[in-house]
Amino acid sequence: MFRADIDELTILVPLELGHADEIFQVVNEHRGDLREWLPWVDGTRTVEDTREFIRGAIEKREGGDGFAAGFWHAGRFAGGFGLHAIDYNNLSTGIGYWLAPRYRGRGYITKACRLVLDHVFEELKLNRVAIQCAAENMKSRAIPERLGFVQEGILRQAAKLPRGYADMVVYGMLAEEWKGIEDAAFI
Repeated sequence: MFRADIDELTILVPLELGHADEIFQVVNEHRGDLREWLPWVDGTRTVEDTREFIRGAIEKREGGDGFAAGFWHAGRFAGGFGLHAIDYNNLSTGIGYWLAPRYRGRGYITKACRLVLDHVFEELKLNRVAIQCAAENMKSRAIPERLGFVQEGILRQAAKLPRGYADMVVYGMLAEEWKGIEDAAFI
């Protein structure tokens, strides 16, 4: 089970059913902001919807098929982070993330990505990690770019958002590239 200290007040922990009420409260409070880029927000209408998502996430985690985690800052839920389904035939996976507005711009997601990439490449021995971001979501796109991911292409109209379809930019990182980036960081 992946758990990480992001800073002295912020942790990333796997989601549990007991988190559902607080997660739903944050999603509901920031629904207008979150739904701009996250297609799942409109389908999360009740605490039970959140519980159902967590049940599925626990089942996947227990089956070794990725994880869903939450950022907790000073004991309060701040956002979500996921290691998507793992393709063991091709040794690849994807990462997704979001934060409530008041927690953005603090580097939490970038640090979480670094820690998860270390875990994915060193412990799980996967070869490739992808991150997809809406083409217009420059703040989300800045994260894989900052981490040295390669922009691999654009999936046209791949996400149905409230305002219409959005193109998704696909970024990829290979194990050999991450090792080079990590080695260069210490020189």
